[in-house]
Amino acid sequence: MGHGSAGVCVLLDATDAARRVATASDRSRPLKHTQRARIILLSAEPLSVQERRPAVWRWQRRYAEAGVEGQLRDKTRPPGTPPCSTETVAEVLALTCSEPPGEVTHWTGRAVAREVGISLRAVQRIWDAHRLQPHWLRTFKRSRDPAFAAKVEDVVGLYMAPPAHAVVLSIDEKSQIQALERTRPDRPLAPGHPAAQTHDYTRHGTTTLFAALDVLAGTVLGRCIQRHRNSEFIRFLNTIEAAVPSGKAIHAILDNVATHKHPKVRAWLDRHPRWTFHFTPTWASWLNAIEGFFTALTRRRLRRGSFTGVVDLQAAIKRCIAEHNRRAKPFVWTKPAADILAAVGRSPKLTV
Repeated sequence: MGHGSAGVCVLLDATDAARRVATASDRSRPLKHTQRARIILLSAEPLSVQERRPAVWRWQRRYAEAGVEGQLRDKTRPPGTPPCSTETVAEVLALTCSEPPGEVTHWTGRAVAREVGISLRAVQRIWDAHRLQPHWLRTFKRSRDPAFAAKVEDVVGLYMAPPAHAVVLSIDEKSQIQALERTRPDRPLAPGHPAAQTHDYTRHGTTTLFAALDVLAGTVLGRCIQRHRNSEFIRFLNTIEAAVPSGKAIHAILDNVATHKHPKVRAWLDRHPRWTFHFTPTWASWLNAIEGFFTALTRRRLRRGSFTGVVDLQAAIKRCIAEHNRRAKPFVWTKPAADILAAVGRSPKLTV
């Protein structure tokens, strides 16, 4: 067989021809196998150079060298880009975890690639393998509450082992909820196009949502009020007092905002002996269960919402609360206080 000549002709015996025909007509075979079988079958007839391609020459030669079995196996190929050396990987890791030069706040993949002398994709593979994400930034706040451990044990104890014949409520307010109206109607989601909103809007005022989550039932009692002073908070406490059946003690979990500790609020608490306030540690809002509901409310209803006024906004919030209560489930806290304190103690950024 002459490679690339016009008079090349592959001679097939009856057995090989039958196997080639069977392979070419077998629909369950990979496409590459059927194409190679057709090449060999057609090569039994002389073809001009113009009608042939390098792929045809390659598989004709492969058939001549390895026979039918050679048509079904691909040759092993040398690896493409060799993996980075251990020294290069160590250099990338050390550079990524170090302070960048000048006033740059963090390393980027291209900056590391230029510094080390490798490709951007190589840097990205090293980052993925070692779970490095320099483009992400998490925030934290140290709680220096001297009673941190005692407050954690108190609040978590209410979640995991609530007292008998009592109601455990997680109470807080979400203030300054803006009634924003987009200047144009939203564009809906479509294949290949995300939902779209105008960047500008009209402000129609704000409202404050006071809310209480019943830990045992999972339901939320909410009330929208224009302001969030101690007088409005007392009005909300009176609403809860009227809603909770008499004869049940009320344990309220709150954060340390000044409104919750105002002298008038304390005086109200003295007049209602079945109430007990339990305060979370300072800068530990993650211990207050109602924050989860506020997050869901923001994501599902407020962030993309468009409201014609404060009344429209308040009505939307009330509908969201009603929908939540129809499918409410008991709030479940799974991590014991000892585990939380151990985790906080192991974190140098969150040392009390």
